[in-house]
Amino acid sequence: MASSAETSSSPWDSVRRARRIVVKVGSSLVTNQGQGLDAEAISEWARQLSHIVHGAPGQERREVIMVSSGAIAEGMKRMGMSKRPRELHELQAAAAVGQMGLVQMYETMLRQYQLGSAQVLLTHADMADRERYLNARVTLLTLLKRGIVPVINENDTVVNDEIRFGDNDTLGALVANLVVADLLIILTDQNGFYTADPRKHPEATKVQLAQAGDPALEAMAGGAGSAIGTGGMLTKILAAKRAARSGASTIIAWGREPDILPRLMAGEHGIGSLLYAPMHKLQARKQWIADHLQWHGSVVIDAGAARKLRHEGKSLLPVGMVQVKGRFTRGEVIAIEDEQGQHVARGLANYSDQEARKLCRQPSEAIEALLGYVAEPEMVHRDNLVLL
Repeated sequence: MASSAETSSSPWDSVRRARRIVVKVGSSLVTNQGQGLDAEAISEWARQLSHIVHGAPGQERREVIMVSSGAIAEGMKRMGMSKRPRELHELQAAAAVGQMGLVQMYETMLRQYQLGSAQVLLTHADMADRERYLNARVTLLTLLKRGIVPVINENDTVVNDEIRFGDNDTLGALVANLVVADLLIILTDQNGFYTADPRKHPEATKVQLAQAGDPALEAMAGGAGSAIGTGGMLTKILAAKRAARSGASTIIAWGREPDILPRLMAGEHGIGSLLYAPMHKLQARKQWIADHLQWHGSVVIDAGAARKLRHEGKSLLPVGMVQVKGRFTRGEVIAIEDEQGQHVARGLANYSDQEARKLCRQPSEAIEALLGYVAEPEMVHRDNLVLL
């Protein structure tokens, strides 16, 4: 594990360079330890988000997704519950009631700072189903492209075991994977990750910098969350490990630290704990494609397309395809081979085999006329393609 003190290495610099960020806020912060939605705190985060999204003059804009807990806690308050219920139907009812207030609060506060917002409710099933996963990804990327801040929560009204064992730390990491974010920021009621629980062990020291996925971190973490939320520090360590799989680093920090988000984006070191990803996000994604997925079906490309892939770093466009082999669905890994049968690359297909057959030798401008919709102008985007 890295030293608990700041080092001269580059992980903190990668935070400053982050352009796509997922910010997760816990229930204890959003609801002021269960007393109801904290309008002042949410307004303050909205102000900080406006600095990040709009950017200062001469600075590049950033894209931000909020993952917010608080629906069940707000529902408990509105329904007069003093303790978190155990029964599933009571939890689902509290989530349904509380979600109304939560999304209204975010919409109101973000609008104050000229930020558009959108509500997105997800379940783990959405992440497991490839078609729904891709649809969620496209929706979120479209919102980000338009400068809108998606506010994401788990769809607690309809889930079953996730509502008891799931947590929004994990959801934040899954969203970071989904949109291939640069950075996951977990705002909590502690100012970082410590070698032991500082509330029980005053001698514990803060870990300022470590590699996500280091087994020593899991050994240090433990314990349950607050009476309002479900996550503890261990869930945050595991979330950082999961986020790192797609190349996103994670910062665990105190949510009420003044100007925490703009200060991080300005490059200030040592705020909270940085658990850095061991590889760049594009490298991580391509490693995942190359090593951990079996391919389904293939497309044959002409010599011109093969040259562009091999030597020019281009995406695979439908016009370069001459044949489709086998069966595959949108989002599955396919092989890309030349007309001599040699495998050129492997990548994630933006269209199914049936759709790809219609697109062979066709320009991207013809996709909508041929299929009735356009997912992407490419058959395989270069970011989702690995040369062999």
